[in-house]
Amino acid sequence: MKKKLLALLLLVSLLGAVLSGCGDGSTDRAPEDGQNDTGSTEAAPHANEITVGIAQDLDESLDPHIAVAAGTKEVMFNVFEGLVKPTSTGDLIPAVAEDYTVSEDRRTYTFTLREGVKFHNGDTVTAEDVVYSITRCADTSEGAPLVEAFSVIQAVEAIDARTVAITISEPSNEFISYLTTAILPADYDRQDTAPVGTGPFRFVSRTAQDNIVLERFDEYWGTPAYLDKVTYKIIENADSIMMSLQSGAIDLFAHLTSTQAAQLGSNFHVAEGTMNLVQALYLNNAEKPFDDVRVRQALCYAVDKQGIIDLAFDGYGSPIGSSMYPAFSKYFEEDLANYYTRDVEKAKSLLAEAGYPDGFAMTITVPSNYQPHIETAEVLVEQLKEIGVTAKIELVEWGTWLSDVYAGRQYQSTVVGVDASNMTARALLERFSSTAGNNFINYNNAEYDALFAQALASYDDAEQTALYKQMLENLTANAANVYIQDLADLVAVRNGLEGLNFYPIYVLDLSTVRWAE
Repeated sequence: MKKKLLALLLLVSLLGAVLSGCGDGSTDRAPEDGQNDTGSTEAAPHANEITVGIAQDLDESLDPHIAVAAGTKEVMFNVFEGLVKPTSTGDLIPAVAEDYTVSEDRRTYTFTLREGVKFHNGDTVTAEDVVYSITRCADTSEGAPLVEAFSVIQAVEAIDARTVAITISEPSNEFISYLTTAILPADYDRQDTAPVGTGPFRFVSRTAQDNIVLERFDEYWGTPAYLDKVTYKIIENADSIMMSLQSGAIDLFAHLTSTQAAQLGSNFHVAEGTMNLVQALYLNNAEKPFDDVRVRQALCYAVDKQGIIDLAFDGYGSPIGSSMYPAFSKYFEEDLANYYTRDVEKAKSLLAEAGYPDGFAMTITVPSNYQPHIETAEVLVEQLKEIGVTAKIELVEWGTWLSDVYAGRQYQSTVVGVDASNMTARALLERFSSTAGNNFINYNNAEYDALFAQALASYDDAEQTALYKQMLENLTANAANVYIQDLADLVAVRNGLEGLNFYPIYVLDLSTVRWAE
């Protein structure tokens, strides 16, 4: 009924796809009789491999230190590891390193590497590889370091073949989280096209705009992957996604809409988690009319985020009010989701104050392959009409979005989801500091910058947490963006597959996925 209402309201049928995330549990929507689509109860024969559908091609470069797209990191999580790595419960555990110690002044981290960890090219990981990888990400010779948090690194030293010491300029509560950064072989220069890591799967091949192939790495130091081979099939068109699922060409597809999930045949069940993303109508604060805080606040008052969740997502999703999602419970401020309650008259009054009594026209640029963002934009168009704002949706290819919107900042507004790639609050909030290279909304607020500087200088966890919360309140009060939700993550899983785990970050771990015996 809700989807029919959406169709009547919007009179459009735009197609595309989504992003990824966290959560726990699953919802089984397979038929009770256990039959497949042909009526047979026999399981279809299969090799020990799967095909995973993804809605976008990966970055042009697969080098993990350079790639920027969340989708690339989602896939290559299976190929690369750092000194430590995240678990599905949100903890950090040793990976390439077997353990580490922190000096009394909390400035020197000393890592002992696991013995005999192999790269996918057969080389053994040494301390020199670790020094190379960390130093490379901390290098500022060409501007900002590849990992912004590594700007505090003063020295990276190989004490012996299995011991590395990293010294930072000042104590940091979050520094260890950034050591999930991939460890790469020092003498290898083809990471962009033929990446080599230490993860449970090794890269085999890539066909641009078509597929990426991974195989189990039999010399993996940890628990080996169950599957022999994983093929990621790039399918950007929503109709093609459903056809591929229903025909049996795809075994697993994440980030479906509720409508797509409802259309799955009886060969699938749906695992339900959350994407751990901050979905918002992101506003270019340097572009008129969004350089005026009153205009941005007016949009916040005009939008009914629960209405979007109910209408476009059948109630799946968690409302948010700032740049933090619920999995970060330590920092998440639930009350901020209600900072702006829908008030059409208040919104109109703010627009009039700002010099737009009759509203204005705007463009919402949306990646054409992300159906949930498209559906969100469709509802936004209708809600904004009520305050006299005429919004037009501009669909662009993902590569164009990355180059023009994210990197070029040539846009008015956009609907996307932003993630925290290394499980830190800093990763979500640093991007809005005025000097951040990834500040694609051009947010420029002196108070925010000052709070961020204080947070970085704080050695006390409680104090730093309080400062981050003040930064969140700053983003909300100044309507940096129109915050909407942490999207639900509905994953189509072919019957017979098991072991899928959700993480509190945007990754898809296939090492635990297996065919049931």
